[in-house]
Amino acid sequence: MSDDCVFCGIVAGDLPSVKVAEDETTLAFMDIHPASDGHLLVIPKRHSQDLFDIPADDLTAVTLAAQRIAKVAAEEFGADGVNLLNCCGSAAWQSVFHFHLHVIPRYRTKSRDSLTLPWKPNVPGDKNHLTHLGNRLANALN
Repeated sequence: MSDDCVFCGIVAGDLPSVKVAEDETTLAFMDIHPASDGHLLVIPKRHSQDLFDIPADDLTAVTLAAQRIAKVAAEEFGADGVNLLNCCGSAAWQSVFHFHLHVIPRYRTKSRDSLTLPWKPNVPGDKNHLTHLGNRLANALN
């Protein structure tokens, strides 16, 4: 636990939340700044700052809990799809530095869904640049 972490405060029961699911390793609760109807967060109970810090067993538990909850949320709320989102670092929009996955039900009806894409997914990148970056990463992974 981290004394100055909002999510650790929620895990400890010191701060309020609308809990959705809980097991030995994870806690899921509604996001207080939702992007859509049913937007929630799944966190490990054990504090980890971000994606680079979280132990593999906690990451696995959070991901499996998010998958289970996403299926139920999509069915229960009549969602047309679901996004799982993790933000790692302030440049990637992380605002609470305790690892978390956003489970965001998505709807064609905009009154239920205010999330928009921050990039244009159908605009192709430069092939040479993609090849260069892909090769660099492949080499670094070996």
